[in-house]
Order: sequence, then structure tokens, then C-alpha cells
Amino acid sequence: MSFHNQKILPAMRNLKQLEQLLNSQFEYIVLLEVHLSNLKSIKAEANKHGKKLIIHADLIQGLKTDDYAAEFLCNDICPAGIISTRANMILKAKSKGIIAIQRMFLLDTIALEKSYSLLERTKPDFIEILPGVIPQLISEVHARTGISIISGGLIRSEEHVQDALNAGAKAVTTSNAELWAAFS
Repeated sequence: MSFHNQKILPAMRNLKQLEQLLNSQFEYIVLLEVHLSNLKSIKAEANKHGKKLIIHADLIQGLKTDDYAAEFLCNDICPAGIISTRANMILKAKSKGIIAIQRMFLLDTIALEKSYSLLERTKPDFIEILPGVIPQLISEVHARTGISIISGGLIRSEEHVQDALNAGAKAVTTSNAELWAAFS
């Protein structure tokens, strides 16, 4: 599974960036920090422009990350993918045939080991590793889990993107519009 060879997953942080992404060549776009009330209209616009939305469930303003929220996102919004740190979101997305992306924070060894335990239970389609500027851990996590990796967080340069991709990441999420342009 991949994103049709799309190496950058542009992450929209506000509605001002929506038009730019709808008119871009990117097929997949990530929604961050949008209000719950905007989800249906954003999805409709994305559909009109042939875009596939990946929704970061944990960052949708006004949305809890409980089972009801998981049902709402999967049944009413029907995105191409869901990113979350929450097991219930990942399990619901998988059960509905939606790309499930488990977000994993590389804080320390204890957090890494707890994440491995969670990943054994959820078995997501992808793992999004944050921060994405630690290439050696991209290959380590992939080797240990066998799950494809997306890299994100603190990606500030073309070199960061290339380092992540060279370490085995399938794609890089970034809200940096300059990097969108560099890899479009």
C-alpha cells in the first residue's frame, strides 16, 4: 500500500491552505486543526477536485477521540485515511477499509516500547513517526514491526525529506508549503 508514489503528504493547518491544496497536483492531503463543522464541506470540495483526505482525528477541533467520533468519521465523512494516536480510531478505520495511520512519538525508549505494544494490537496500515528527523529510527521501527512508515514533525528542509525517504519512509507529512512546492 502506498500513496501512488506521492512522497509528500501536505498537511493543511488552516482553511486558507485548502484552496492551494485543492488546486495542487497532490492526490492525498492531510487535514490538521480544522473545526468539526467544516469537515463535510471540506470533504465535498476535496471530492470535486479528485483529492483524497487523510484526517488527523486527534487534531479536529470539537471532536473527541472516542468510539462515537470514530463512527462519525468513518461513516459520515468517509476519508481515505485516519491518523491517530488512539487505538479505537485505528481499529475502527481498519474495520471500515479506511487507511489507518498510527501516530508514534519518539520521546524515549520507554515510549518506543509502549508504542511497539500498541502497534501489535492495532496493526495499522502505516506508522507516522514523529519527529521525522531521526532517520535511523525510521528503519529500526520498520524492521521491528514490518509496517510501512510515514515520517512527520520538525521536517524543515528538503534534506530532512530526503533523509527520511532514504531511511525507508514511504512518505513525509509536512505543513511547510515551501516543501510542498519543492516536491510537487
